[in-house]
Amino acid sequence: MLTRLSFGVLLVIMASASAFAAENVIFMRHALAPGVGDPASFSIDDCNTQRNLNDEGRKQAKEIGRKFRDNDILVTRVLSSPWCRCVDTAEELGLGDWEVHDGLASFFEGHVDRDETITALLSELAGIRDDESWLLVTHQVVIQAVTGIFVPSGGLVIYDPETRQSRLFTLP
Repeated sequence: MLTRLSFGVLLVIMASASAFAAENVIFMRHALAPGVGDPASFSIDDCNTQRNLNDEGRKQAKEIGRKFRDNDILVTRVLSSPWCRCVDTAEELGLGDWEVHDGLASFFEGHVDRDETITALLSELAGIRDDESWLLVTHQVVIQAVTGIFVPSGGLVIYDPETRQSRLFTLP
């Protein structure tokens, strides 16, 4: 009986003949944070100036984390955008330690440079090993820029950094 698998191995088994043989990255859009963008007074260093998770968003993040654990989907690294709604999502997931990465920042309203952000992210992803599995908590614009896929709050996309192929992922 298999008891613990990295999500990359689990997905390869689930997708058997798939072209996604090295799927070891999951992009996750932050949990529910009602609204669009950030207030005019936005400051990356002050969560009070940002659009944040509401109670439903915190519950959503906890539920997603529970599904990862219940399905033995292990991650070796969790990275988060520096935006508070992403940091809070990473924390509420309860999947262990996480770290902020500027390559996951939102360029939606021009707070950061799009090209610099994507370059930083792709550079980081180039260093992932086959035996690693990463969860990246970020924003819709970043996910769509890299994968071409739009996801709602809490949505997941599987990504193969070698082939740059991606697909939606739904937790069981």
